[in-house]
Amino acid sequence: MRHTTKFKKSKTGQVFFALLVIGAASCRAASAQDRIFNWLPANDESVRLDPGNYHTARTYRPNAPGQNNHVDIKADKPVTIFMTPAEDWNQALQHPEAISRLRQVCLREHVVEATYVCEMPVEPMTLVVRDDRYSADMSIFAGLGEVLDPNNQVERAVGAGITAVLNAKASRRQFTSPNDVHIQYYRWDCVQNCIQPEFQWSFQVREKYELTGFLKVYGGFAPDHDGEQVSIRIKSPVPMVVAMVPSEVANRLHASPDALEAALEKNNCQQRGVQSQQFECTFNLGDGPQSLIVVPEPGARVPNHKKAEVEMQAAKCVANCSLLASRQ
Repeated sequence: MRHTTKFKKSKTGQVFFALLVIGAASCRAASAQDRIFNWLPANDESVRLDPGNYHTARTYRPNAPGQNNHVDIKADKPVTIFMTPAEDWNQALQHPEAISRLRQVCLREHVVEATYVCEMPVEPMTLVVRDDRYSADMSIFAGLGEVLDPNNQVERAVGAGITAVLNAKASRRQFTSPNDVHIQYYRWDCVQNCIQPEFQWSFQVREKYELTGFLKVYGGFAPDHDGEQVSIRIKSPVPMVVAMVPSEVANRLHASPDALEAALEKNNCQQRGVQSQQFECTFNLGDGPQSLIVVPEPGARVPNHKKAEVEMQAAKCVANCSLLASRQ
């Protein structure tokens, strides 16, 4: 499943919050429709090949494993299609005798009409199309094809002495038996639900305090949308109770600390006996105002002049928030 919720991480956030983006997106999957992507037509070009001619098509620059291209190719006569490292291809254009030794990735031979898809290695790769027909000059270099539409040329590197693109209007080249090839390129793009709510982590609590045996209450948090993600981090020299509870419950606990166990009995957002811990909880609008409470575990020996650190962040909607309201 592809999660597409967008986040902008706070510049003041710690490194450990980076992984929370995935969790927050997961929790919102039920309230926000995922983007839908598909292949859409991009530019196209037509080229005319003599027997044994090569055509330098688009160069791709994948930046991660598993990326692929998508191209429709239609030819009057059979062609061979392959991807090769862009640097190697440019060198071969200057030294044609090296063309036969090129690394050919995703080789497709004797193609007349096909959708060509190649999962590319992470390096610049050039798409090459070659006319399959025999040429007496094939052992050296049969030449390059002629792009028929001068307004639709793809930039390509060519070595000295080799003409890569011949303007159809200016050229008087005579083809022995023309092989007209049409290449339709595609791009991977969003086609549905493209505008999405955007979220940003923001600190609600960030404190380093001298540890005591008393309950600490941090109030003032209220979710602004269903499925709002909260991340809590604690670091303490002694085992702690850490929990998010309704603010009205926290206020009662402040006056009656002995009611802590009963208050936490059915609470889903809590950690017990932790000294260094980071965890996440999810809240809905109907949960109302919440408060963070922290206190040493009952019976824990609290050392003098030692400090505890507590942080709490919430993933707040910062853009396109009306879309959330329409889905709740």
